[in-house]
Amino acid sequence: MSNRVALVTGGAQGIGEGISRKLGEVGFRVAVADLNLEVAQQTAKEIVAAGGEAIAVPIDVTDTASVKAAVEQVSQELGPIDVAVNNAGWDDFMKFLDTDEDFWNKILDINFKGALRVNHTVVPGMIERGFGRVINIGSDAGRVGSSLEAVYSGAKGGIIAFTKTLAREVATKGVTVNTVCPGPTDTPALRKFANNSGQDADKVLGGMTRAVPMKRLALPADIAAAVAFFASDETGYITGQTLSVSGGLTMA
Repeated sequence: MSNRVALVTGGAQGIGEGISRKLGEVGFRVAVADLNLEVAQQTAKEIVAAGGEAIAVPIDVTDTASVKAAVEQVSQELGPIDVAVNNAGWDDFMKFLDTDEDFWNKILDINFKGALRVNHTVVPGMIERGFGRVINIGSDAGRVGSSLEAVYSGAKGGIIAFTKTLAREVATKGVTVNTVCPGPTDTPALRKFANNSGQDADKVLGGMTRAVPMKRLALPADIAAAVAFFASDETGYITGQTLSVSGGLTMA
């Protein structure tokens, strides 16, 4: 599909790993950017072994200096960033009234401001070169809400609104900005939640699965396919859109 350079934050595992692998498979030169450099190196190694091109890059999306250093490293080793996938995220499941401001700040700093930092760093270069694809990973929690995820839902709702506004601002510059919203996805993080829920983990996952019209949880590869679509050269007339990948759970 492309020999363009793609940066994937949180790209070492879970949904991010699926995205990194898919972009490598279809020809992007992938920067697997993650707080856990060791796991990122393993993911990048496996992409290369499969015939792709990838490097591992340390990044902390809560630290502007770290973001700038990561972008500089990618630019030096692979070239200017054409595609930015803002996937890095974190959540914990609890009732809103049981949360505190430290929790709010952590959720917002990673899930919302992290994407702001990356986009603020990479989009100017995209505008200068006349080409760019920004894909922000939202969540269906940001579209319809999700029990025990009030602050996370708010952050992801903010991502959706931010994406539309940035898309408007750069629409004449050759840069598109879109959001991919995963539904329940079979990742280590989801299974950890199920195990820590205080209920039978299989019952928790079974309930999620039954709620999906397709009667299965998403796989990281399902989310990755949507990201690869928005990352392609051929989608230059699609911007400001929000695409749910949820097996029909969210039909909005």
